[in-house]
Amino acid sequence: MGLVHADLNLKNTRTNSDMKVRAMVDSGSLLLCIPQHVALQLQLEELEKREVTLADGKRQLVPYVGPLQVQFANRRCFTGALVLGDETLLGAVPMEDMDVLVDLARQRLIVNPDSPYIAVAPVK
Repeated sequence: MGLVHADLNLKNTRTNSDMKVRAMVDSGSLLLCIPQHVALQLQLEELEKREVTLADGKRQLVPYVGPLQVQFANRRCFTGALVLGDETLLGAVPMEDMDVLVDLARQRLIVNPDSPYIAVAPVK
């Protein structure tokens, strides 16, 4: 099975600057991660530092920036992002918030077919 990627629109909600990015979709990761050049282009403010544990077990402090809006198809969410790596990574939390799924058979991100017109969220 290959890697799943999706085209997203990211928008700084304070300045309204936005950009299209190609993101790796990883439901095994939790948060949105963006590279430094995306944070700079969107003029995102560093809100704080967060400690992350990398795949090799190493820990490091990285900037947490925001707020930003993530858009895929007819879905949106508002979130912060960790600044690290060399490509945008869409994790499970913003995926859940937008009610999108990974279609493994076609290796793509899709809007939940059970709720194609509006995002549904369990809150109980």
